[in-house]
Amino acid sequence: MTEIRFRLLGPLTVDIDGHDVALGGPKPRLLLAALLLEANTPVSTDTLIDVVWPAEAPRSAAANLRTYIHSLRRALAQDRLERGPSGYRIRVARHELDSAVFADHVTAARDAMARDDPATALDELAAAESQWRGDPLPDLPHHHTWEPALTRLVELRLSARELRVRARFSLGEHRAAIPELRELVAGHPLREELWAQLVVALDRCGRRAEALDAYHEAERVLREELDAAPGRTLNAAGAALASPAAPPPPRRAPAGGRTLCQLPLDLPDLTGREAEIAELTALARRRRSANAPTVVVLSGQPGVGKSSLAVHVAHQLRGDFPDGHLHVDLAGTSTEPRSPHDVLAELLRSLGTPESALPPTEAERAAALRSALSAVSLCLVFDDAASAAQVRPLLPGAGTSAVIVTTRARLPDLTGVHHLGLDVLGPDAARQFFTRLVGARRVAGEPDAADEIVRRCGRLPLALRVAGARLAHRRHLSLALFAERVADERRRLDELRVGELAVRACVELSYARLRPATAAVFRRLGTLGPVSFPSWAADAVLGTDGDEALDELVDAHLVDLVGTDATGSARYRMHDLLRCYATDRADEADHDSVRRMVEGYYTIAATAAARMPVRFFGVTPTPVPDGYWQPPGLDRLVRDPVAWFDAEHATAAALVEWGTRQDADGPAWRLTTALTPYYDLRNRWEDWLRTGQLALEATRRADDPHGEAIVLRDLGQVHVYQDRYREAVELFERAVRLFRTTGDPQGEAVALAGLGTVARIRGERHHALRHSRRALALFTTAGDLYGEAVARIAVGTVQLAEGRLDEAEATFAESYALASAIGDRHRAAHVLQRQALLYRERGRLGAARQRLDQAIAVFDDLGDDHCAGYAQQSLGELCLSSGDLAHAQLLLGNSLAVHRGSGDRRSEAVVSQRLGELHESLGHHAASREYYEQALALWRELAASPQQSVVEQRLARDA
Repeated sequence: MTEIRFRLLGPLTVDIDGHDVALGGPKPRLLLAALLLEANTPVSTDTLIDVVWPAEAPRSAAANLRTYIHSLRRALAQDRLERGPSGYRIRVARHELDSAVFADHVTAARDAMARDDPATALDELAAAESQWRGDPLPDLPHHHTWEPALTRLVELRLSARELRVRARFSLGEHRAAIPELRELVAGHPLREELWAQLVVALDRCGRRAEALDAYHEAERVLREELDAAPGRTLNAAGAALASPAAPPPPRRAPAGGRTLCQLPLDLPDLTGREAEIAELTALARRRRSANAPTVVVLSGQPGVGKSSLAVHVAHQLRGDFPDGHLHVDLAGTSTEPRSPHDVLAELLRSLGTPESALPPTEAERAAALRSALSAVSLCLVFDDAASAAQVRPLLPGAGTSAVIVTTRARLPDLTGVHHLGLDVLGPDAARQFFTRLVGARRVAGEPDAADEIVRRCGRLPLALRVAGARLAHRRHLSLALFAERVADERRRLDELRVGELAVRACVELSYARLRPATAAVFRRLGTLGPVSFPSWAADAVLGTDGDEALDELVDAHLVDLVGTDATGSARYRMHDLLRCYATDRADEADHDSVRRMVEGYYTIAATAAARMPVRFFGVTPTPVPDGYWQPPGLDRLVRDPVAWFDAEHATAAALVEWGTRQDADGPAWRLTTALTPYYDLRNRWEDWLRTGQLALEATRRADDPHGEAIVLRDLGQVHVYQDRYREAVELFERAVRLFRTTGDPQGEAVALAGLGTVARIRGERHHALRHSRRALALFTTAGDLYGEAVARIAVGTVQLAEGRLDEAEATFAESYALASAIGDRHRAAHVLQRQALLYRERGRLGAARQRLDQAIAVFDDLGDDHCAGYAQQSLGELCLSSGDLAHAQLLLGNSLAVHRGSGDRRSEAVVSQRLGELHESLGHHAASREYYEQALALWRELAASPQQSVVEQRLARDA
């Protein structure tokens, strides 16, 4: 999953997956800063124009602003910038924006202080301060509308630093607070509370003379600057300096008698767990009150290393708990978890209670344990807990002991404790861990194979440890061969076994405790592949409400809740090794049930495709067949159809692949056709080709010629986008024949329109006009106004190319009237773009520019960056020819990025050539030659001899 970070607390930066994003010149940066300061809130166009042009905005400001918006959209590589009736807004999750992360950590610190937990507050404040890299946005001129937001940030930072001082005071860390207090009073000399804190900190550290100096300096500053005497807080600090220094509190004497230590052998090699070790250690040491012992619940999926981490931390705490360490295996994942009654007896015996004195009932034993623990300081590790009910009677009620509980369940009903979730290792830590097991020299010799093994192990510590152990004892076995073995999902779990260590056996313990319905959901969701899935997926595979089963899987750490998508649905994912186990256990009934999910995805996708803001020029299959499963809340899911596709396209594509493997050809090919409008909007050509080829094979297996014709037509379209015209013609012609055979004249017309497009691009105007007019006749006969509008644009475009301007103008006018009549703004914008080309031919440059501005505005409003890129190309070429080189450079640069992103090599060649011409006219010879050479390489690749000759002549002239 792509990770993006926006940073305002310092120079404006954006990074995607750790790589800095080039944002362009100062104007796009100003625009982005203005949007981020009001993240997720619309900012009016007028305000944005004033931010970008504070002195005087040009007449083309609105059009230029749209250009900068497109530039940012391309740079961010995500659909982040949205336009609405109130202006533009940027969608940002709180964890993606440094100012929001900072504020959240400060809030968490305040909450921690409110519950008397200053150590946690310090951790949160350190995380908050780490977001700052300097003053906010020092690299940009600040607009007056930014001041409230920037002032709030600066004031919140000061408040956070003051809170950090109070937290240090609460922990007795006065010495550590002094440097920050000196810095604070230097920057804010009129804040009396800071002076008072500095005086107290110095005094508590035995530096009374410095404390007196600080008090007198505060008196002087207040008198000279405010003509005021010290207030109550500072006076109290000064008065304390006249009293004898208070002695430090006496240390608690260690408990007498024997010291217990029942901990298992420590595993010192916990590479990659440094942060978790530090956090767990800090929590265990927090024995603030005799009435509040520390209890930490450490949860995570099978094999993630919970027990190893708990035991390691307990060993690290040997000097912190003078009365010893107890370890109890609760056997929570076994068929018979230990009863609290028996565990209480074991604990009481360990603490010295004779067998004859053990109370008879569980409640009495729990009370006796609480009494015993109140008088000692122990670290207790309860390993492999099954439930909160099993743990609750074992917990101390008072004293300074600490308890670490490990569990595969989340135990949300165990309240009043600290919950820590343990995840798999990060990529770098997992590789380092594997390297330490196998040996650095061996990994250095086969680095790619090592990375593949780490990836196939899902960065799960147990799997990595097993793989490392197998390889360490088989020096002759190459990493590449082992990587090949674990790449096969059918044998991966068999390979990840050595001695008593086995991933399969580890997962088996959790699976065996599931209810039958929950186990079925686990198996069936596992067959979907390495994708995330929505909450309603459990309903589909179970055939009834699956929420309870899904919750049980999440609580057992067999499925992870990974977030919420744009439709408001919770999304889940299964670890790869858990998925392998689930697939191994799946049977025929499980596969049959997953078919419902394919049907459900098609039902939603077909509904979403019909509601897309941009209508796809294709053939819609017959309505959703009777009996197809429909998820609950369909209208809610597709309220924003593009957002639904953004969230679900990867999972839907995986289901297409699954369906074609599992005898679900009908719903699989239909799902593909429902995905194509989204692929078209987002330029996802490779996904389109891959799923389309699968769908084509599915229609043939299902003996469905009409479905085959639909898929052939769609595949022809994506081949056009990729400049593969010979293949496109073959696909379109096969589609035409099948549509005729199955009696679908509208489908035939759509395929003919595709043939007309290819002929026009190739310069075969006669064929282009023939195909387009035939398509127009079929659409007209069928009463398909949308198809008729498309076909008329095609006819008019050929007429324009032939110089028949009056005919073209009339044809475009007819098409625009049709598009307007049916409310199709997108198709109307295409007409505007063609009319602009016509007006340019007539020398009406102002009218041409106006039409292109209108077209870009519509494409922008509909979120179609692809078509906006073509319109920007046309406007850039118009600006180039009229001498507006600055605007031409920006527009052509944006369109070049669009064409490169979509793989449109022909358009990329055209724009590269235009940019070469632009830089040539500016006298930028190096840049001009670079663009010409790029264009020449593309023209050669496309075997476009006339264009190739033009560029070669220009390069020869400049040589």
